Formats: sequence, C-alpha cells, structure tokens
Amino acid sequence: MVSVGIAQFAPGLDKQQNEKTIAELVRQGAQLGARLVVLPEYAMFTAPSMDGSFLETAEPLSGLFVTGLSALARELSIFIVAGINEELEGGEQISNTLVAVGPQGDVVGVYRKLHLYDAFGYKESELVRPGKVEAPETFEVDGLTFGMQTCYDLRFPEVTRRIVDAGAQVLLLPAEWVPGPLKEDHWTTLLRARAIENTIYVAAADQCAPTGAGNSMIVDPMGVVLASLGEQAAVAVAELSEERLRAVRLKNPALELRRFTVAAND
Repeated sequence: MVSVGIAQFAPGLDKQQNEKTIAELVRQGAQLGARLVVLPEYAMFTAPSMDGSFLETAEPLSGLFVTGLSALARELSIFIVAGINEELEGGEQISNTLVAVGPQGDVVGVYRKLHLYDAFGYKESELVRPGKVEAPETFEVDGLTFGMQTCYDLRFPEVTRRIVDAGAQVLLLPAEWVPGPLKEDHWTTLLRARAIENTIYVAAADQCAPTGAGNSMIVDPMGVVLASLGEQAAVAVAELSEERLRAVRLKNPALELRRFTVAAND
C-alpha cells in the first residue's frame, strides 16, 4: 500500500512564492500520510501566455528549484514530482520537464513532454523543444512502479501504453489543462480512460484557475475516482494497492489479450 498525494495550485510569475506554496502543499501531503506528492506542470513558473519569460526564468536540473525540492523531499522523507521550464543550451528554447526526487534528495526520474500543446489556439512549440522518444523512465516507491507524462500527452493513448509496457503500475500526470469549452469534460474522461484501458492507477495534478481547469484526481484501475479536488488550491491523498491492481487485471486481462504494440514514428 502506497499513499499518494495530488497538490493543486496556480503557479505564477514569482518563483519564490511558487516555491513557498509548493513547500506548504507538500508538507500538508506529508502530514496526511503521503509517501509521494505530485505537483502540476510548470509548477516552478507559469505566465498567462507562452512568452519569453519562460526562457528567462528557466533553470537546469542542477538549479535552485530542483535543489530546493530535493532538500524538502529529504527533510520529509518522501518523493516529490513537479514540472519545470528546464534550461537548454543556447537559451532559445526550453524543455517542459517533469522531475522526480526521492527521500535521499536524489533525482529518481525525468520526463520531457513529448506532445506540445499546439492546439485550442495555443502554440507551445514556439518556445519549447519536444522531448526525445526514448525508453520511459520509471521509479519504485514501496513496491509499486511509477511512470510520468505531461498534460497534452494525455490525448495520445500510446504514450501511456509505452509507460505501462516499461513496467509502470501508476501514472503520474502533472498538467496545466487550459480551461475552455468542454475541456474539463475531456480531462476527466481521458484520465479515467487511461486508467481503465491500461488497468493502472492515474494520479493527475492540474493547475487551478486562472491558468488551469483544476479537477485534479486519483483514479484506480477500474476507473473509480479515489480522491479529487474541485477548483481550489488543495491537497488530496489516496492509498494505492498492488493487491487491487492484481485483482483488476485478473478480472480484466486487457493487457494480456491485446494484439497490437506501440511503435514510435521517429
């Protein structure tokens, strides 16, 4: 059994304030018994629109933000996952990156967003370089295997399937799911679909208004919502069980019965 927390808030332009809010939310999660707390996409810094400020505030994985996350994880003896605008060589683009740090303060996993949000009138690719299609990274917490993906990747089911094929039993999904007509319905539907079709847990942490649609949630392998948040900044925790995974996969052996695999285009 692993207790996982989702922490929802609206990151802004002030990185120090974002760090303060993150620390408060992660501490709340730890007090609620969470062994791992997942935060939104671009938790380090978010502007109202994709502009040069994302380049100016970017940091490497060795920078102050990840160093601070590592210190917090070590202090609380938990795992933390958060999204950052990662500095890239040349300074003309960033990577939309997720970083997972462990209770020893070490980086245990990194994920760089594969599908950029060039949809619904947004153009993330103007400043963001998509991640390379590589073998998904996973990490273990108390016997369960965790994988990561980001926001718009949710609309591409093959992303999750590759992560499951790499051994993940839990998908961690930080997001800045931009509000709009039917967007909340898409979000909740797709989260449950990814859990059901892969017979996995999904723990999704979204930004809340004004930058995100909120509705962060933890879904079990049968699509049951175990914990959820509405529109407010808050933390919710749920217990994830390998026994539940086994029981669901015995009842619905969809992964064993499938007749197709996933192959990359590039």
